[in-house]
Amino acid sequence: MRADFAPELAVAPPRAVRKVAVRDSLTSSPFESTGGAAYESGAHTKRTLAWRAATLTANQAILPNLTTIRDRSRAAARNHGYAKGAIDRLVANIIGTGIKPQSEVQDDALREQIHRLWLRWTDEADADGLLDWYGLQALAVREWMEAGEVFVRLRIRRKEDGLSVPLQVQLIEPELCPHDYNGIAPNGQRVRAGIEIDAIGRRRGYWFYRSRPGDLVEVDYGRRVRVDAEQIIHLYEPLRAGQLRGHPQLAQALVKLYELDKYDDATLLRQQIANLFVGFLKRASVPSGETAYNPLTNEEVSSADPPPIVGLQPGMFQELYPGEDVTWSNPPGVNETYDEFMRQQLMGAATAVGVPYEVLTGDMRDLNDRVIRVALQEFRRRIQQWQHQIVAYQLCRRVWLAWFERAFLSGALPLPLDFIANPAPYTAVKWMPQGWPYLHPLQDVHAAKEAIRSGLTSRSAEVSARGEDAEVIDREQATDNARADGLGLRYDSDGRQATSGRTRAAATPDPDAAGDSAASSQEAA
Repeated sequence: MRADFAPELAVAPPRAVRKVAVRDSLTSSPFESTGGAAYESGAHTKRTLAWRAATLTANQAILPNLTTIRDRSRAAARNHGYAKGAIDRLVANIIGTGIKPQSEVQDDALREQIHRLWLRWTDEADADGLLDWYGLQALAVREWMEAGEVFVRLRIRRKEDGLSVPLQVQLIEPELCPHDYNGIAPNGQRVRAGIEIDAIGRRRGYWFYRSRPGDLVEVDYGRRVRVDAEQIIHLYEPLRAGQLRGHPQLAQALVKLYELDKYDDATLLRQQIANLFVGFLKRASVPSGETAYNPLTNEEVSSADPPPIVGLQPGMFQELYPGEDVTWSNPPGVNETYDEFMRQQLMGAATAVGVPYEVLTGDMRDLNDRVIRVALQEFRRRIQQWQHQIVAYQLCRRVWLAWFERAFLSGALPLPLDFIANPAPYTAVKWMPQGWPYLHPLQDVHAAKEAIRSGLTSRSAEVSARGEDAEVIDREQATDNARADGLGLRYDSDGRQATSGRTRAAATPDPDAAGDSAASSQEAA
């Protein structure tokens, strides 16, 4: 480098000067306040002296206290309104009326047959006979959110059971799979947290209690049985690599919700107690030897009796004795910071649970449609992540494949023999969650229409985003149009009529309308 461009570097300083400069730069380092660590969070300083963060694996962090966390989460969902509300809203948004399949088989007739058979089977899916398939989806997600996980067993049925497809689904609570069961199974495989794993890490089986721990009615309490992994779906969200079991969605909010509930109850009780007393009677001391009377009841009062509590009645007027006075109660109101404090605490709890504060509480103050749109878009993106990565992949996909296999083997679905060697073309499917309601119906529909016309999306894609099947809508529209044509009816909802009407009006002006227009012009002149 030329000296005239960098004069401060042109001449090297003396050796002694360099040593002092280096020493000064070290002592004035910006890392000095962080104990020499590049990250403040990794430093051991006075600010972080009490911060103890253990080095734990994913399973070490969850398994030791999983029972306690799960029990507290279930208790909160039973007794705390906001905890139950958070789970209700998550289930309603993730599942709604159901995540439905849309077969992508190329053969139109076969695709229609698949859809009809699946729709019939959804009413027979529950092994307990209480819900349809989409109700089982909602129950499974509720268990996942409340308990952290749920197990789903695929129950193969006999053909003589009379089912359209000999398959049913059974939900198993996670307490039935002991997370503290570790060791070697009788077949020599490792068991970790109740899950049997082979030498390369694949899940080979699950170990379950025959009856739920704590159920004293069952006589076989404590006995474990093995169920092959092909029959079990383990629905949970792994948050760390190698995580074997899930933890409740309420985990990070449980302590805050518990303390907040106590504070809210204490505030309510304080107001109730404060408002019990209307006033306090003050009386002069009674000289010795004289009898004291209650001025409100005129009953004799013994010096050994506690001060009486007297109720008031409407329209009562009571004369007091000389020297007696009444002080009216002035109970304190709710702390003026109560509302804002509760709001801030609930915001923190809502963030921990993953539900917008406004959705959790219904508090829409100081909001407009643009602000709530931004909040809902973020929330819906998280919901879609759960829908496609967890529910559709872990649960729906496995049930769909098992259903196809049993439908083929039982003869309920006539498929070519090449299904055995290559089932993928027949099982291809797209899962469609229930569509989101419009935030602004007129604008949303217009935007979708313009996107289709501009080639940014397709009509089928927009219909799928609404949770519907474009082919079903087309058939329904064709049926409605044919019926209307047969009866000689015309509706504005008929796109054919609206389009043709606009085209004719633009191409051929109405002479009567032209005459009316000319007459109007003359009158105006």
